[in-house]
Amino acid sequence: MKSNNSKPPPKSFALGKHMTIEYYDCDPHILADTKLIEKAFLKAAKDSNATIIGSDFHYFEPQGVSGFVVIAESHFSVHAWPEHDYAAVDIFTCGDSINFEAAVNSLKKELKSDETIISSVMNRGITSNNGVEKLVPVFEDRTHLYALSWKKKFEASNAWGLSTSIDIYNCNPEQIRDAEAIKEFVKELCKKVKMTTHGETQVEYFGKNERIAGFSMTQLLNTSLISGHFANATDTAYIDIFSCKFYEPREAAEFAIQFFEGSNYRMQTALRR
Repeated sequence: MKSNNSKPPPKSFALGKHMTIEYYDCDPHILADTKLIEKAFLKAAKDSNATIIGSDFHYFEPQGVSGFVVIAESHFSVHAWPEHDYAAVDIFTCGDSINFEAAVNSLKKELKSDETIISSVMNRGITSNNGVEKLVPVFEDRTHLYALSWKKKFEASNAWGLSTSIDIYNCNPEQIRDAEAIKEFVKELCKKVKMTTHGETQVEYFGKNERIAGFSMTQLLNTSLISGHFANATDTAYIDIFSCKFYEPREAAEFAIQFFEGSNYRMQTALRR
């Protein structure tokens, strides 16, 4: 017979708690700005009642930011992909004083994220009377289901073609208003991604509607085409690359932002079957 005075077993004790959060549909201009991201993370740490020790954020060329805020309780960290409006965030604490919900919501607001998903919450270093317990290893490796390169995904899916849309913001106005510069861009891009052109690059100016006024470009390829529009009103370049021969999307995007001297870019890639 069970005693009515029986008590539930004591809760396990963990050295730390680790949360990973996915921030989607963020403002790409914030994700491309080291100072703005650092400001957002310092505010989130403060809002969560963390004790801030210091911070370090690094900008990657041509874009991308990684950084962390060291707190007395452990750390906040991030890597941001402005081209995908996405930020991967980790929050780790070795105490129970951190308000995780406040931190998550603060970052959602500061990064202007439309969708936020908590992808994991883990206890780290579970202790018992005999010291730190070892977690049972997970032998099922599902990481092979996710390719980390477009080439592997392209080959594995037996895709017919690859389509990439690249939006480049705050371009050099002189570059995007110069038809010869645009033709030079196409020539150099094709060399970069090893594509063979078919015929001459066509560049025409459309200026009746002030909102969309600017040069438009098309270039046929032996494997499909490159097209683009260069908007004077916003100094933005909209470039599309479609090819049945594989090319590296990020290589093309990074060359484009460097050529047109933009501040940041967005990239959307799709496999065509």
